[in-house]
Amino acid sequence: MPQKKFVRAKNLFKVTFSLPTESGAQTASLCGDFNEWSKTSHPMKKQKDGRFKLTLELAAGRHYHFRYFLDDQRWENDWDADAYVPNSFGDEDSVIYLDAPSE
Repeated sequence: MPQKKFVRAKNLFKVTFSLPTESGAQTASLCGDFNEWSKTSHPMKKQKDGRFKLTLELAAGRHYHFRYFLDDQRWENDWDADAYVPNSFGDEDSVIYLDAPSE
């Protein structure tokens, strides 16, 4: 599951997306409505243990659709996402909810 940390002073979340080694990917990018589904703007960094990670700052009070684009050819969902919704391509998008905590 993406790890979420609320930064109250900025009213945003630092979200760390992580893709396990079981994906078998050599390269990975994070794509979503936060980057207009760009396959190149958010490449993920491969860790020594084979996982891919990337941390983004995203506005609180929203939800975001996202997927991973692997090896420049295939899409993968985050199976620990908060939800999944159908997309216009006959597949599903992962969804993350970033609701600001109550005072």
